[in-house]
Amino acid sequence: MPYCPIIGTLGYVLSPAGDQVLMIHRNARPEDEHLGKYNGLGGKLEADEDVVSGMRREIFEEAGITCEEMTLRGTISWPGFGKNGEDWLGFVFLITRYAGTPFTRNPEGALEWKPRATLLDLPMWEGDRHFLPLVFDEDPRAFHGVMPYRNGHPVSWSHSRL
Repeated sequence: MPYCPIIGTLGYVLSPAGDQVLMIHRNARPEDEHLGKYNGLGGKLEADEDVVSGMRREIFEEAGITCEEMTLRGTISWPGFGKNGEDWLGFVFLITRYAGTPFTRNPEGALEWKPRATLLDLPMWEGDRHFLPLVFDEDPRAFHGVMPYRNGHPVSWSHSRL
């Protein structure tokens, strides 16, 4: 069977000093499958856009800021990640320069600056702990990973770099 994932973007916005990351605390909707978790910003790609345009649109919609400099840090295939077991393919970006003042909240929850050094201490999808260090490391090569999910939990993680 062909792999037909939902394509999405996930972005991590660095503060001007580079020591904090803008995270969304998904705390606005009781029915949200992400309720209580912290996450980067992003969402589904629209049919008429490339992944860079999609990332810029999502950051603007969710945080009210314009991406001026960003890097593709990696891709992740998440088979079975969706609420109903849908497969996802994500393009993960690091936004290192932006224009504007970020919102303090959006319809999904509060936008909060969190120290980069303590991100892994936040409540988040357990699988995020595997790839987040790769988003912020000094290796200039993008990572390409696969993290199958079953019943809301990752069952494995592997990645490669070119």
